[in-house]
Amino acid sequence: MSFRAFSSKQLKVLRWWCRGSGTEGYDGIICDGAVRSGKTLCMSVSFVSWAMLAYDGGSFALCGKTIRSVKRNLAVPLIRVLKDIGFEVNDRLSSNMMEVSFGRKKNIFYIFGGRDESSASLIQGITLCGVLFDEAALMPRSFVEQAVARCSVEGSKLWFNCNPEYPQHWFCTEWIKKSKEKNLYYIHFRMEDNPSLSDKMLARYRKMYSGSFYQRYVLGKWVAAEGLVYPFMSNDKMFCDVPEGGFDDYVISCDYGTVNPSSFGLWGLHSDVWYRIDEYYYSSRREGVSRTDEEHYDGLCSLAGERDISRVIVDPSAASFIEVIKRHGKFRVEPAKNSVIDGIRQVSTALKQGNIKICRTCGDCIREFGLYRWESSGKDVPIKENDHAMDDLRYFTAAYLNGNDDGIFAVASDR
Repeated sequence: MSFRAFSSKQLKVLRWWCRGSGTEGYDGIICDGAVRSGKTLCMSVSFVSWAMLAYDGGSFALCGKTIRSVKRNLAVPLIRVLKDIGFEVNDRLSSNMMEVSFGRKKNIFYIFGGRDESSASLIQGITLCGVLFDEAALMPRSFVEQAVARCSVEGSKLWFNCNPEYPQHWFCTEWIKKSKEKNLYYIHFRMEDNPSLSDKMLARYRKMYSGSFYQRYVLGKWVAAEGLVYPFMSNDKMFCDVPEGGFDDYVISCDYGTVNPSSFGLWGLHSDVWYRIDEYYYSSRREGVSRTDEEHYDGLCSLAGERDISRVIVDPSAASFIEVIKRHGKFRVEPAKNSVIDGIRQVSTALKQGNIKICRTCGDCIREFGLYRWESSGKDVPIKENDHAMDDLRYFTAAYLNGNDDGIFAVASDR
């Protein structure tokens, strides 16, 4: 891989720690801003280059939300680049580490995942010369602060990158807004700061998001989510008739409730697009009568009809309903992924790109699009009302259209 050019902001990241840069006195660096803006690659290369110049026999940490995401989004591409520019790398990713050598110097880089509050214990006890946090805003505060506390070696430095969340997020209030107080060099990135993105690709990414997600991921702003979760679905043109002809595959997604409504969506694959072609929606409050698990299973069978359903994806908390489906042995069932904010972002992107479409036969789903709103607390929390079809929509999208877009980068290179 050979680099054509870096943007001015990428160059600042690459050399901020160098003698004579004017910024070498900072104790660390924070880079935030738009997705696909070229933060990750230049920061990781800069981090390793600094480590190899400053230390020999030191220990460093590469941190992300999960070990898997660190390996996929950071370590694997970083190893390729390091080898291309003259470093020797002993790839020991199966042991969650890698050894990097340059000349007679050798340092170890450990990989850690900060998924939840319990993750802080995983990094306790180690002494570090430096740590890089990839997507710092996705990690719990306890994990980040524990990793920072591990950097007790003289001259150690901190490296953070992230995409924006809501303004009251702890990383924004405690680190970005206090960057000067903490003696950290702060650089804000826009999509235009990635020289490998063409005008066509920039236009594509701008069309992928709307509302607060557009302001965060395209404009790079820390803004609160307000109003409708899917405001663009207020346009009647976003809904369609059931396409003519057959479907290549069928899937049913289920949000299960007893007191709350149950919503099942029937999805059909036609010309590489998934259509929500029918639904089962039962509200005991609206109907005045509750239904048992077996009665909801009858509704599932009625929705499926004679179609060959490849999978039924069910709310993971509906253990009793999942057991009923398994006991009958008619459908292959699996629990859904239930990350709300990631799921909403995936649904928004899939709807705007036309990967999924909602047919006008799904009246309750269409009704909920007009009612599903964010809380007014300023945090990324949708109101837990009118969200049942929205949840089963999210379950389906996470299972079938998850693009693994957390942390993907773009880089200019000749091939």
